[in-house]
Amino acid sequence: MTKVNPLHVPQYGTFVTSEVDGDEATVTARVTVRNKNLGKSSFSLENRIVNAAGDVVAEGKSGVFELIPMGSDEYTFEYKVDNPHLWDLDDPHLYTLETLIHSNDQVVDKYETTFGIRTIKWDPDKGFFLNGRHVKIKGTNNHQNHAGVGTAIPDGLHEWRLKQLKDMGNNAYRTAHYPPTPALLEACDRMGMLVLNENRLMGTTDYMLEYLKRLVIRDRNHPSVVLWSIGNEEWMIENGERGAMMAQNMQAYLKTLDTTRPANAAVSGAWGAGISSVIEVMGFNYLRHGSTDEHHEKFPWQASLGTEQGSTNTTRGIYVDDQEKQYLKAYDVPTPSGFMSIQQGWQHYADRDYLAGMVIWTGFDYRGESTPFRYPSVLSYFGMFDLCGLPKDNVWYLKSWWSDEDVLHILPHWNWEGREGDALDVWVYSNHDEVELFANGTSFGRKKMEPNSHLEWKVPYKAGQLKAVAYDSGKKVDTEIVETTGESQKVRLVADRQTIDGDREDVAIVTVQVTDKKGRVVPTANRNITFEIEGPGKIIGVGNGDPTSHEPDRYIDAYKTVVFNNWKQTLATESNISQVLNPDFDVQGLKDALNNDGLEPGTEAQKTVFIGQFDLSEEELSGDINWMFRSIGDNPSLYVNGQLIEKDIAEYEKVFHLKKDYLKAGINRVVVVATPYVKENPWSVVNTEPGKLQVVIPAEPWQRKTFNGLAQVIIQSTGGAGEIKLTGNSDGLKTGELIIEVVEAEGRPAVK
Repeated sequence: MTKVNPLHVPQYGTFVTSEVDGDEATVTARVTVRNKNLGKSSFSLENRIVNAAGDVVAEGKSGVFELIPMGSDEYTFEYKVDNPHLWDLDDPHLYTLETLIHSNDQVVDKYETTFGIRTIKWDPDKGFFLNGRHVKIKGTNNHQNHAGVGTAIPDGLHEWRLKQLKDMGNNAYRTAHYPPTPALLEACDRMGMLVLNENRLMGTTDYMLEYLKRLVIRDRNHPSVVLWSIGNEEWMIENGERGAMMAQNMQAYLKTLDTTRPANAAVSGAWGAGISSVIEVMGFNYLRHGSTDEHHEKFPWQASLGTEQGSTNTTRGIYVDDQEKQYLKAYDVPTPSGFMSIQQGWQHYADRDYLAGMVIWTGFDYRGESTPFRYPSVLSYFGMFDLCGLPKDNVWYLKSWWSDEDVLHILPHWNWEGREGDALDVWVYSNHDEVELFANGTSFGRKKMEPNSHLEWKVPYKAGQLKAVAYDSGKKVDTEIVETTGESQKVRLVADRQTIDGDREDVAIVTVQVTDKKGRVVPTANRNITFEIEGPGKIIGVGNGDPTSHEPDRYIDAYKTVVFNNWKQTLATESNISQVLNPDFDVQGLKDALNNDGLEPGTEAQKTVFIGQFDLSEEELSGDINWMFRSIGDNPSLYVNGQLIEKDIAEYEKVFHLKKDYLKAGINRVVVVATPYVKENPWSVVNTEPGKLQVVIPAEPWQRKTFNGLAQVIIQSTGGAGEIKLTGNSDGLKTGELIIEVVEAEGRPAVK
């Protein structure tokens, strides 16, 4: 929540666009002002455009405007920026528009808008252009979902995930299939990632159009957003006239909100009709559904890209299908259900200029949709990375052809005890001209690498070493080695960075490795690791990417409620209190109690003994037990199993900690001695429920099994500077230890 002056720029109340002409940009700022004063307000607006270095590159001040009470209006300004620093993938420069409202000789409101100056073009024959330069879209679809934290992803983890994608060569992110968190778009702005921003609801009702409006107005200042998606796989309507009319209406409505980006819809099985015949930018979902060439020939005016391709099923570190365990090999192969391999898909899109690019389903595994399995599998298998963001082998195929880095990668691992002599599939991903493969010093041949492809050999297994040697222009340029490892010896903890901010938000992503005595990750190690943490940090989640793991992602105290029941009552004058307090006192024949809304007006209340019970399990007895007491009468005294808790309590509400030395598993006796409340009026309400027991069961220590040698721990700062020390222990292994420095940093007001 942001507190503002009654005269202010509302949230998302600016829209900044730019046009670039040579060495000059024209920046148009549309500013909405709202007046919530009870009287008419006069004001002027001052705008300053500030670059990333803090320099003012353009500014201006308006004349005087007036707004009626509760009125609002939009004001448009143009500014020239000389030699603009363009927002780009490798140089994502951001400007800030500072808007000040002056009224009565005071600045009553200041509003900042982050934006970028850049140009985009979607060409039906040549694809996508950024700042006049052709850019082939190499993207992934992603849900907001990560191991350990679910959808509650910290801002720093968004950045880490984007970094994994960018390192793979990924330059575009499709927000499947709902509006993204603003933190993700802010990270894409800062890091240089194109965004295909997707609407959740396709339709033309006022409700659905308002939903689209909220998305566009919220996100239209982000330079990373280059395309609006109005819908995805609308199977019931996408092939017919109704779908076409809806798409046309939504597209037209979208233009009233933003004319700087086109509209897109992702279509799965109805190419050439319906939605696909009218949408500005056609989104092809899966090549098995038709011919992109025929569609392009039929609709030559329409730009297009592959909005979904892939849906291959792989498990990190697995190289032989195991249907019983629900693990699928990590080789890039077509699926039995007819989905192409990643390589087949990319070769199609890479070979056609009219296709702007390809967006893979998906970048990361996510919870649910565990195709082709059902329970006990709980994760998808589609990702290039697993749920932790740990790479599967497909990452190196894509990095070979999506990035400018030299790549040489061998799969599988070489730990195959019991399969001696079996011919195993050995693949190499690389972008070098040629690769020669050796096994234990013996050459299995030198092969030419075709563009957007990979290499394969059949190699009889024998423990030892695989070696790939890469050549460019006939010269040896790189070597990659995969070895049979020794037994598991040590836990190793590796953080993505050694220093984080002490702002209670920043995170460190720790990869947990099980290694042999030479420090090599043991690719078959599935060892349970227990973690301890000290210093100004906490663990917020753990994971390992195993699609069938049901281990907790978080270890937090469990809270339970235990209720009292079977209340009976007897007058204190008619009872021997010492007998009643005996846990074995027989309550048979006593009057039921506390089953109405209190004594009626005029009743003469008498001191009463209320006798009840509660049931504790062994697990509950091990926890921290508190009686959240609420009084049911004057001057109550409380007893549990004959033990006095407190006498003549004055407070109406009070918390009492119950001790284990007088509690037991099973039935426990509770007694309240009090003079019950009398209602003042027939409609009055008095309390007749003496509270409940809160049981806090302490969490187990943080722990996680490694899956094929790896797991993950997410650490978040808790405020202040210092050292975080994380240790990982596993029976029979040397303990791993990690130190992360936390530097003093001011937190945002919302998290202080």
